[in-house]
Amino acid sequence: MSITLSCAFATSERSHEHARIAEDLGYAHAWFYDSPALYPDVWVQLCRAAERTTRIGLGPGVLVPSLRHPMVNAAAIATLVGIAGEARVAIAIGSGFSGRFTLGQRPMKWTDVVAYLRTLRALLAGEEVEWDGGLLQMLHPAGFGAPRPIRVPIVVAAAGPKGIAAAERHGDGVFGASMPIPGFARSIVLTFGTVLERGEAPDAPRVLAAAGHAAPVLFHFAMEHHRLALLPNGEAWAAAYAGVPAPARHLALHDRHLIAVNERDRPFVTGELLAQHGFALDAAGWRERLAMLASMGATEIAYQPAGPDIPGELERFAAAARGSEASPQAR
Repeated sequence: MSITLSCAFATSERSHEHARIAEDLGYAHAWFYDSPALYPDVWVQLCRAAERTTRIGLGPGVLVPSLRHPMVNAAAIATLVGIAGEARVAIAIGSGFSGRFTLGQRPMKWTDVVAYLRTLRALLAGEEVEWDGGLLQMLHPAGFGAPRPIRVPIVVAAAGPKGIAAAERHGDGVFGASMPIPGFARSIVLTFGTVLERGEAPDAPRVLAAAGHAAPVLFHFAMEHHRLALLPNGEAWAAAYAGVPAPARHLALHDRHLIAVNERDRPFVTGELLAQHGFALDAAGWRERLAMLASMGATEIAYQPAGPDIPGELERFAAAARGSEASPQAR
């Protein structure tokens, strides 16, 4: 199996510490989520991580164009490059899932995402570019941002044919959720879950705390794609939110999204569901799953840990992926 091991963080006030631990454990890249309604500012936390690490790659995963003017993200990228160096920075950009749903908005049109991506590239190259009726150019002199041109990979978080087409034409790779998108030299797969200890049951309290955050994502996705009937208790899960007024339902749905399990979701998050969908596996099971993902075209796994022991989750997952034993001394 040949696959790069990276990590992804539901960006927290301690993500810079977790990035340092991931670096010590040999993770290649740390992606920080960009959902302002849920997490601290992604660029602040990435820069904090850059100041505390020396090797690990860093970048947002994923930027949502509607959240910021392209000049704002261009200046932020230049700031991160100025601290970490160009070789350590990569950017992921997409149409917005949680980053827009938490604001009560649907994902963006791919034509708008592509226009933003092309503008961002032009700004980083030091070019003049028109945006919203005005002419833009990065004017930062020495000492106020990394010199142009700034060349960093921009991968596209894609789902569906339009997103994949955008990645093929305009991206330096693709970022997918749960399953790989084949045909790319860089195909990143976002992965959730925990490594079961020897003899540990999928419904053990530790497992539910560490991997339970993954299950509501299944229900959210199924609801958006009208597939709740395919999940056990899917309709009952939806009914748990039926009493929330429609204009505020997205706020309830994203309570502790990718951080922990909220009270409405708790009855539906079971060990059986986690095991069935590959979120609670022993070390051998994870190696088998990673080998399967690699055979399907994945080149990089972005593992997102959660729960009260994120350093331990990072360590256990890295050890499982490499076929070694986790060692407390590595933390």
